[in-house]
Parts: sequence; C-alpha cells; structure tokens
Amino acid sequence: MSYPQLLTPEEKLADAKKLLSLPRIVVICGSTRFMTEMNEADLRETKAGKIVVKPGCDMKSPHELWSDPVEAEALKVRLDDLHRAKIRLADEVLVVGDYIGDSTRAEIAYARSLGKPVRFTHPEVDPDA
Repeated sequence: MSYPQLLTPEEKLADAKKLLSLPRIVVICGSTRFMTEMNEADLRETKAGKIVVKPGCDMKSPHELWSDPVEAEALKVRLDDLHRAKIRLADEVLVVGDYIGDSTRAEIAYARSLGKPVRFTHPEVDPDA
C-alpha cells in the first residue's frame, strides 16, 4: 500500500501562494547604511508588480527604541530572526549596495541554502561570484 507524501512547510507555503494568486515576493537585504537605496529598490520592485519586504529598522540611526545598549542588542537578535523569516517567506532576494558585511553575507548564505534566487544591485559584491 502506498501512502501520499506529506508536503513540507515550504511546499505548503508555495501552494498557498499559488492558490491565492500572490505576486512574487522579494526581500531586500543589505546593510542599513543603504536605506535610501533600499527604498529606491522597493519602488522599482513594486512598480514591477512584486510584493516587497525589507528591513524596517535602521539601528545605525539614533532612536529611543534602541538607545539602551542592552535593549539594543536584544532587539538586534529579534530583528535578525525576523529578517530570516522574511527570507523564508520570499520567492527571491535582492541584495542592495556595494558592500557586503557579515550579517548580509549570512543572509545570502541562508537564502541560498533554502534555494532562493539571489540578485544584486552590484553583482561584483556577490561573495560566491
């Protein structure tokens, strides 16, 4: 007797996106020093008909939410987890900027480990090129 194969969570998500007729979802990654460029990329990707998710906090800019160093470190951990969830949700990744730091390099590796296509605004910075 043969049993049907159970779908992985990733396959269930892909099926749900198809059933809902969702446009492609792109997650923007990169150093928050490139927030202006991220906003421009968001505009262009949105104009192309894609749903865009990107970092929502620029912890390099002063703000009361991360003024306490201990709270800021805890927030950074939560934001990193949140961004990995955005990568899992997305169909593709767009890396913005002409610099790749450790966090962005880790996000690229994570996306590629999940089989997500990764594009670059500056292809010369692709760590695997």
